[in-house]
Amino acid sequence: MIWQPILLTLQLATLTTLILLVIGTPLAWWLARSPARWKEAVATVVALPLVLPPTVIGFYLLILLGPDGPGGWVASLWGARTLAFTFPGLVIGSVLYSMPFVVQPIRNAFEAAGDRPLEAAATLRASPLDRFFTVAVPLARRGFLTGAVLGFAHTMGEFGVILMIGGNIPGKTRVLSVAIYDYVETLQWTQAHILAGGMLVFSFTVILTMMMLEKRIGRGGR
Repeated sequence: MIWQPILLTLQLATLTTLILLVIGTPLAWWLARSPARWKEAVATVVALPLVLPPTVIGFYLLILLGPDGPGGWVASLWGARTLAFTFPGLVIGSVLYSMPFVVQPIRNAFEAAGDRPLEAAATLRASPLDRFFTVAVPLARRGFLTGAVLGFAHTMGEFGVILMIGGNIPGKTRVLSVAIYDYVETLQWTQAHILAGGMLVFSFTVILTMMMLEKRIGRGGR
């Protein structure tokens, strides 16, 4: 029983991170390279989860994913009433809430790479797509690493948004953070200690690994 929320959280964090890398990479590239004056407004929207209380985001997501919102219409395509209190709903909420933790490091890495390597590749007749995948992406590998690790770790520990839009349904939406809260609330201290201690070890390992990998990548880039 105690393994159920662990496996569900790992599935959620992995899927969320993969989705964020796919949609966050072109967004970060556009934010780093676009001359549009309103791009910082878009960047501000992306960064909102950094300052907004999770309950505020969870509240509006609950409305959007509920039976009277767009999520209800999408769910009706397969005969359901709502995306709230479902695993797909958790994925949507996690993607939106963890987006700045993935997009910002990648954007910073793209900006740090500068124009010169891309201009040099252009003189060799590399297409824009080739320049992106063979020059920009390798140069931004530290940003991708940081973004992936932060996105995964943030999703693993998220509580407020998850509880608002997912509730506490065993096997469906009961992730690690919610399970710890539930065990504490019901005075099941042993289970709470096991999960909380595991999260502490996991968090320490993630941060230490990221610092070591970043240092190695930095040395390799010199």
